Amino acid sequence: MKKKVKIDSYNKKILATLHLEGDLTNIELAEKVSLSPSACFQRVKALKEAGYFRTFHADVNLEQICEHVMAYVEFTLHDNSAPSSRRFVSAIQEIPEFMDCMQLSGDVDYMSLSCFPNIKKLNDICTELSDRPELSIKNIKTRIVLERSKWFLGYPLGSLKWLDDNTQESESV
Repeated sequence: MKKKVKIDSYNKKILATLHLEGDLTNIELAEKVSLSPSACFQRVKALKEAGYFRTFHADVNLEQICEHVMAYVEFTLHDNSAPSSRRFVSAIQEIPEFMDCMQLSGDVDYMSLSCFPNIKKLNDICTELSDRPELSIKNIKTRIVLERSKWFLGYPLGSLKWLDDNTQESESV
């Protein structure tokens, strides 16, 4: 079991800063959050060990480095039972081109943002999934991304209510 870490104002600043600038050195981060480098390092280590960071990664410019097709893929299932959903999610997790997968309310059961080398590969994978009766897929719709007008640049942590925040007013992070 992971050790719980209290999310005080310093830890909020660390989380909000690293969330948007994951490549900062410890010294740069310490300056931004007004801590000594050693205290900052210990807090970041504790936050990592407690599971507050899922991963660190770089946001690469795909247009500059490779050909690709991005698409939102919508999945509607015949059967929404828990075992059927687990089988579907497990299959999607095995395909790295499906970068995320979200269960939704409404007409569509799941939606995934995907990135494939080309439309043929996207269609081939969707056909392979459809051909697997154990996944209970009723319908797949693909929506090719023509232009990306706004990029995900991080969650709006400054405007969200922190879970362990007992006050009504959120602190500025």
